[in-house]
Amino acid sequence: MSSKLVIRQPQPVMDSRESDQWGSGICDCCDNVPECCFAFWCYPCFACKTSRDYGQCLCLPLLDIGFIPPITMSMRVSMRERYGIKDTMCRDCVYATFCTACSWCQMSREMKRRNIQIVLVSAKNS
Repeated sequence: MSSKLVIRQPQPVMDSRESDQWGSGICDCCDNVPECCFAFWCYPCFACKTSRDYGQCLCLPLLDIGFIPPITMSMRVSMRERYGIKDTMCRDCVYATFCTACSWCQMSREMKRRNIQIVLVSAKNS
């Protein structure tokens, strides 16, 4: 019986062709009309669903109180960081304050667009 000593393990590589921009604009609600209608007619439910899909607490958006909604803004910033989207805090603040429902729609579209699987490249079975 012979044994092999493994010196170097194959490393997982994430092959991504994503851009560093949002996949859709803030007003591109026509990209997914049913989702847009859901957000317009039942915004709190839509925001809670999107928050849960992102991996956060289901009821987190219900804490959005005040002139500048802190949860919406922090979710946008978190999503930009997770997906490497280049944008500004100022724009996040404006969208969170004046385009709240559209902002949640944009985040939901982005999550669906970037739902990529991790693919192992050059991994060998020996």
